[in-house]
Amino acid sequence: MEVDVSGTPKLASGSPPPLVVYDADIIILTISRVYETIAAVRSARRQTTFGGHGLGIHVIVLDQGSPESEFQVLAAALLTAGDVSLYRSSTNLGVAGGRNFLAQQGNGKIIVGLDNDAVFGGDHIVAQTIRRFADQPRLGAIGFQIRNGDGTCLDDSSWGYPQSLKPRRHTWFLTTTFVGAGHAIRRSAWQQAGGYDAKLFFTWEEYDFCRRAIKAGWQIGYDGSLAVWHKAANAERVGWRGARLGYFVRNRLVIARKWREPQLLLIVGYVLKGLLAGRFIATLAGIMAGLRWKLTSTHAMPPSMLAYLQQHEVNHRGSWWQRVQSELFRKRPAASG
Repeated sequence: MEVDVSGTPKLASGSPPPLVVYDADIIILTISRVYETIAAVRSARRQTTFGGHGLGIHVIVLDQGSPESEFQVLAAALLTAGDVSLYRSSTNLGVAGGRNFLAQQGNGKIIVGLDNDAVFGGDHIVAQTIRRFADQPRLGAIGFQIRNGDGTCLDDSSWGYPQSLKPRRHTWFLTTTFVGAGHAIRRSAWQQAGGYDAKLFFTWEEYDFCRRAIKAGWQIGYDGSLAVWHKAANAERVGWRGARLGYFVRNRLVIARKWREPQLLLIVGYVLKGLLAGRFIATLAGIMAGLRWKLTSTHAMPPSMLAYLQQHEVNHRGSWWQRVQSELFRKRPAASG
C-alpha cells in the first residue's frame, strides 16, 4: 500500500474513479472505524438503481490515520471493488480538507457525503436525491434527515437547524446549512463556491460553504424523506472537553468575521455556554483563536443574501429570549467525522 510521505493521499485499494462524467460520487472519511466504514461502503454500493434504471455511482473513501492493522482489513475488503476507491493519507487533513480531496477525485455530477458510522436509510436515497436536484435547478445542496443507529427516531445531537423547524423534520424546507453526516452537493455549486475552507479543519465547514453558495445564488435545502441512520461511533470522536469545543467556537467566530458580522453577542453566548458546561478554559481558548485568526479577505453580504438568511434562518430562531432558551441551554449538534 503506497503512502506519499509528503501528505498527499494515494490510491491504496479498489479502482480509480472513472474519468467520464457520471451521476454521483459518495464520499466517506474514516479514521479507526474499519467495520463501521465497511458497512457504510456496502450501503453506498447499493445505491445503484431506481425504477429499473441504473445509476452511475462511485464510492470514494479516504483513510486519515487508522492503525496499520485496521487499515489492512479495510483495504482487503475493498481490493477488488471496481466501484470503490480507497485513498490513504499520512496526515489528517481534517473534515474540510479531507472532503475537498475526495470531491476533487471524482466526476459525479452530485457529491454525496456520508459519515463512516452511518448507512443510508434505503437503497434509493441517492436516486431520490438526484431527482430532487433535477427538479430544482437552483438547488446547490441538500441536508438529509439524520436518524439514530437503528432508524427508529431522529438523532437529536445531529439536528443542525433552528429548533422551531424540528416538527418539520420529515418534510422539505429551504435552509442555510446542512449536517455533514448525510448530505449532497451539486458539483457545479461546489466548484462555484470554492469547496470547503480546509483551514477550518473541523466543524462549521458546511455553514461556511453554504454562505458562499447562497451568495452565488444557490439555494440550500433540507429533505426529511432522505434519511441516513447514524450510529455515532465513539472511536476517534473528539470530545467536547478538548479540541472539538475549541474548533466549534473558533470557527463560528471566524465565519462571523469573514462576513463582517458583529461578534459581541456570539462571544457572550459562548462564554455563558462554557461556564454552564464547566468548559470555560476551552471556550476561552476557542474565542481567542477565532479573534486572532488571520483573514485573507472579508465579504459584505449583498441584499439578496441578507434576505435569504433572514427568511430561512433568522426568522426561525425567534426572539432574543427564545434564542437564549433554545440555543444557550441546548446541547451542541454533533459534528460529522
